[in-house]
Amino acid sequence: MIPTYKNKKFIDEINFFDKIVLLRVDFNVPILNGHITSTKRIIASLKTIKKITNDGGRLVILSHLGRIKTKDDLEKKSLRLVAEKLEQISGLDIKFIPYNRGQEVENAIQKLENGQILLLENTRFQDLNNKAESKNDPELGKYWASLGDIFINDAFGTLHRAHASNVGIATYIQESGIGYLVKEELDSLSKLIFAPKKPFYAIIGGAKISDKIGIISTLLEKADKVLIGGGMGYTFKKALGYKIGLSICEDDKLKLALDLMQKYPDKLVLPLDAALAPEFKDVEPIYNEENPLEIPDHLEGMDIGPLTIKLFEDQLKDAKTVLWNGTLGVAEFKNFANGTREVAKIIAKIPNCYSVIGGGDSVAAIEAENLTKSFSHISTGGGASISFIEKGDLIGLGPIQEKDDNKPKTL
Repeated sequence: MIPTYKNKKFIDEINFFDKIVLLRVDFNVPILNGHITSTKRIIASLKTIKKITNDGGRLVILSHLGRIKTKDDLEKKSLRLVAEKLEQISGLDIKFIPYNRGQEVENAIQKLENGQILLLENTRFQDLNNKAESKNDPELGKYWASLGDIFINDAFGTLHRAHASNVGIATYIQESGIGYLVKEELDSLSKLIFAPKKPFYAIIGGAKISDKIGIISTLLEKADKVLIGGGMGYTFKKALGYKIGLSICEDDKLKLALDLMQKYPDKLVLPLDAALAPEFKDVEPIYNEENPLEIPDHLEGMDIGPLTIKLFEDQLKDAKTVLWNGTLGVAEFKNFANGTREVAKIIAKIPNCYSVIGGGDSVAAIEAENLTKSFSHISTGGGASISFIEKGDLIGLGPIQEKDDNKPKTL
C-alpha cells in the first residue's frame, strides 16, 4: 500500500521565484510569563522557510497560537513574540504586522521583495468572528488564498484539523504542496503503519480511553503488544473487577475496555501496580505492597509503579519498532513522573530499535532526560500523529495539489 501523501506535490517540485508564497507553519509554542519555553517548532520550520526565500519567493507566514475565546486572549496570544524569536534564531529579517486580514495585510504583502518574509498575526484571531478559522469558513479561506500564488503546508501539528488556514487556503489557491517538516513526519510515521519491523510494541498513555480508542484499536491489529499506562489503565483494571479507589475512570467505557481485553487477551499489557496519593497533589508516593493490583478506597493512582516498570522493560527488550504516545502518570508532578522517565530510559537503551514518540507531555519527558538523540523520531504533533497512524491519512492533505495536477482552480 502506497500512502496517499506520496502523490502530493512536494516543496522541491515547485518554482518559487518572484511568487507570493503562503506558508502555514505550526508556531503554537509554549509561553510562560512572556517567554517562549520551547523553540522546537520554530526550529523545525527553518528548512522550509529558507528554501522558499533562497529560491526568491516572497514569503507570507501564517500560524495559530493557542485558542482565542475572548478579546482578552488577543493580547496574550499575539505572534509578535514568536516573530522576534524567529528572527533571533534564523538570522533573517522578519517583518510582522498585527493583522491577518484587511488592507494593512494586502499593502504589506505588495511591498515584499523576493526573499523577504512577512509573518501575519495569529490566524485564530478570526475565531472571534464565529470561529471562522477553526470552522473553516469558506470566505476566510478564499480571502487568504487570494493573497498568494502558492500555498505550502508545513504545519504537521494541525493537519488533522480542517481550518481555513490549511484546508481552506489549499482548496482555493492554484498551486500547493507540502513542506519538509510534513514530509519528514509522514515518512517517519509511515514506517510504523505500513511496514513496521517486528516485534512492534506500542505504549499508549493518557487519561482517557475515549481520547485514544481509535489508535488503540488500530494498534491492537498492527502491533504485537500494546502496553497501557496513564489514567486509562484504571478503566481497564476496573473492568476486570479490581478496586481502583479514587482513580480516574470512565464508567461508560468499561464494557468497551472489557471487549478489547477479551478480543486481544495476548496483546494488551496492563499495569501491575501504581504510585498512589490520597488526593491529586504532588506528594510522596504510596505503594500498596500487600496487594499491588488493588488500590485502597481512600487513594488514587497517579503513576505506574516499580513492578509495572519492570514488566514493561521485560516486554520491550526484544523490540524492533516502538511507538509511544502519552505519559504514563501525572508527569507534571515530580513525584509522579518516575514511570514516564524510566520507560523513556528503557526505550532509549533498546538496541537496533526504530522508536517514535509523539504527544507534548511525553516529548517533554524525553527532553528533560536529554534523550532526544536516543529516539529515531520525535513528532511535533501528538493529535496529528495519532490520526495518521489510525487512518493512514490526514484531512489537511486532501486539497493539496497532486503531483500531476497542473490545472488552475476556478473559484
